[in-house]
Amino acid sequence: MLGRLSLTARLTAFYALVSAAVLVGLAILVAFATSRHFVELDRDYLRDKIQLVQKIVGESPSPEQLSSRLDELLGSHHGLYIDLRQGDRVVYGSKGLMFPPSLAPEGSTPTDWTQDDQTLRGLSSRIDPPPAPSKELGTGATPIQLLIALDTGHHVHFMQILSQTLALYSLGAILVSGLLGWWAARRGMAPLRVMKERAMTVTAQKLDQRMPVEAVPVEFADLAESLNTMLGRLQSDFRRLQDFSSDLAHELRTPINNLLTQTQVSLAQRRDAAAYQDILASNAEEFQRLARMVSDMLFLAKTEHGIELPHREAISLDREVLALFDFYDAVADEKHIRLVITGQAQITGDRLMVRRAISNLLSNALRHSPADAEVLVVIEERTGEATLCITNSGLTIPPEVLPRLFDRFFRVDKSRSHPESDGTGLGLSITQAIMAAHGGSVSVSSSKGNTSFCLSFQHVQPDAQVGA
Repeated sequence: MLGRLSLTARLTAFYALVSAAVLVGLAILVAFATSRHFVELDRDYLRDKIQLVQKIVGESPSPEQLSSRLDELLGSHHGLYIDLRQGDRVVYGSKGLMFPPSLAPEGSTPTDWTQDDQTLRGLSSRIDPPPAPSKELGTGATPIQLLIALDTGHHVHFMQILSQTLALYSLGAILVSGLLGWWAARRGMAPLRVMKERAMTVTAQKLDQRMPVEAVPVEFADLAESLNTMLGRLQSDFRRLQDFSSDLAHELRTPINNLLTQTQVSLAQRRDAAAYQDILASNAEEFQRLARMVSDMLFLAKTEHGIELPHREAISLDREVLALFDFYDAVADEKHIRLVITGQAQITGDRLMVRRAISNLLSNALRHSPADAEVLVVIEERTGEATLCITNSGLTIPPEVLPRLFDRFFRVDKSRSHPESDGTGLGLSITQAIMAAHGGSVSVSSSKGNTSFCLSFQHVQPDAQVGA
């Protein structure tokens, strides 16, 4: 049930409970200390009267004079009771009072008991008989036992009033503490309400709202900064999603329009079988391009949530590059481009994914290299990592464009809807995703007519191969 309460209500309840514990504990302590103080006062009072009775017994020559002086003592001290016994004989006794069988001795805590709604507190003591001969006591007679008691009704009445007063005060103080706790908690939670109101204004069209970090207490500053960081990520991701949706719509619109236009033209008039075959072949190419685009988009969508490498095995980077050289040899010969490789290194990863990343960069280098140029692949193995850099000559890419090369559907030349190779514009994005899956990175640099893409792998010397 406590989990359903608001934070203000819970803080108020905890504050009231703590206040109640402190106040009730203090009230019990005061009542206990007062009661102990009364016990000490009564004990000192009874000891003083024991000494007085001992003096009276020692100075009284006869039982009549002893009784007279004790009656005078009791008359001047209301609520005091005395009983003198010598063996089984009662020398002097207070009328109407029954002492318990045993009372605490003079040096200990007095004994408490009740009789007929009367609260009493008493002690016992031993009195040696007087040295002078006495008709009743005599020299060498049995010692006299003194039982003395005090009526503590006034103390009990005071403790009842004190207990009621402490209870009423504690109850009132707990209520006041609860109200003050609610006020303090509500004031303390005010920054959270401000943050809530600010968060309520955040929509898909207003992702630029931020929490007031400077206007909240230090305890809430970290929360506000974390929320601002989250909103910043959401704004960036939402902007990327909008850009991606816009680019995707543009990329899909062109081949669909081509297919639609070509189909409508072919249906406008009757054609021979060869013409229809050419039209279908052209349409098949557009469908293949759309299929590649959809496949690439699905792959990138998986990487957004992180992907597990399907197979891990030892990979020789130089062998993979040489295999791709054989694949792109025809394209290179057509443009009279020389393919050169230096260095070697081994990594651990998924062979097909690594080959696709290298193939994307190699295809990109061949596409943008002029005729009679050279594409250089440099593989280096350093402590902790292995790098593969593919460098080609051509136009220098402006520095402000370099960070966007790995964005989906981004092309440096916006005037061409499709590159010469009919690519989907997702190759570099896929390469970046593959490197992220391998715990590595991809970077680009361009200067003086040379552009270089570098793949950096976290170098792990494979102890065993995990076969594909």
